[in-house]
Amino acid sequence: MKKATLFLAAMFAITFVNSQNISDKDVPSTVKSAFQKQYPKIKKVKWEKEKANYEAGFESNKTEYAVLIDASGNILETEAGIKVDELPVKVKAYALKNYPGQRIKEAAKITKADGEINYEAEVKGKDVIFDAAGNFIKEDKD
Repeated sequence: MKKATLFLAAMFAITFVNSQNISDKDVPSTVKSAFQKQYPKIKKVKWEKEKANYEAGFESNKTEYAVLIDASGNILETEAGIKVDELPVKVKAYALKNYPGQRIKEAAKITKADGEINYEAEVKGKDVIFDAAGNFIKEDKD
């Protein structure tokens, strides 16, 4: 539970830099409708505005999720918190080599709308993104 709480706090801290919390009433009905259609059992949602898109943060079955939805109601990607041990071996090897003495603090599996899978590892205050095979894609500041 402590890790889940820390992950949620980190996830919201990360998105806070590029987004702002908004109230449910400020989320367009098309966005809320798309979310409710995909996740009908989820009632407790924290909304954020991320550039032109909306992010719904929630917990389900002790896993933290973030769903990115555009203003037209299209789900762009879903991010699910995972254990660091669930990252591909190449991700862990990359972090060990490129961030010596640092550890991966948080991990997530990102599923894009087209089915593409990416992984995210938070290391040294940065989100490091990898493809499904564990190959480095990019690094973003937290």
